[in-house]
Amino acid sequence: MKKKIGVVLSGCGVYDGSEIHEAVFTLLAIDRYGAEAVCMAPNAEFPCVNHLTGQNAEGTRNALVEGARIARGKIRDMAEVTAADIDALIFPGGFGAAKNLCDFGVKGAEAEVLPELLRLLKEVMAAKKPIGAICIAPALLAAALGREYAPLLTIGTDEGTAAAINRTGSNHVNCPVTEFVVDEKNRIVSTPAYMLASRISEAYEGIDKAVKKVISMA
Repeated sequence: MKKKIGVVLSGCGVYDGSEIHEAVFTLLAIDRYGAEAVCMAPNAEFPCVNHLTGQNAEGTRNALVEGARIARGKIRDMAEVTAADIDALIFPGGFGAAKNLCDFGVKGAEAEVLPELLRLLKEVMAAKKPIGAICIAPALLAAALGREYAPLLTIGTDEGTAAAINRTGSNHVNCPVTEFVVDEKNRIVSTPAYMLASRISEAYEGIDKAVKKVISMA
């Protein structure tokens, strides 16, 4: 039976949801290494951004509906997913991870996490199932788990973000873009991707390695 790897999406687009390259590379790696993706997103409305101009746009978009674009319609409401449904959990990056799934992008180390996501993360940690985090998503894990688990995490080398992660009780480790960091105790894998990548191939290499590691730990 294929391992089932949960993939948490936060919308569709780097500025207000999941970074599309990172999400697709995650899904590709899951398939390449013989596992099955279980895509999910919160069924909630969030502010949106014009990706052509980078400016805030009027209105909101639903993260579950937007995530369905990436998942080709095969996606679940995160509130209905439990740790028993999956063998591991992976978070692609994109600002949605820091603005929709939590408010790290606004509050930094004082960030709070969506209740349904915090519930799922606590279940996964209790079951000792591995977690992967890409790009800015390790900051989400820091906000959710820092004070209780003090995880080792990387977002690359950005000093400001690393300092905020450390203030949550987590421990940031600098990492090259094509590599990943493993917290063996907490079973967490993280990689910088577009926090550092200057080329799409760099983001791909790190994500592919990190997802392969998560699957091997599941």
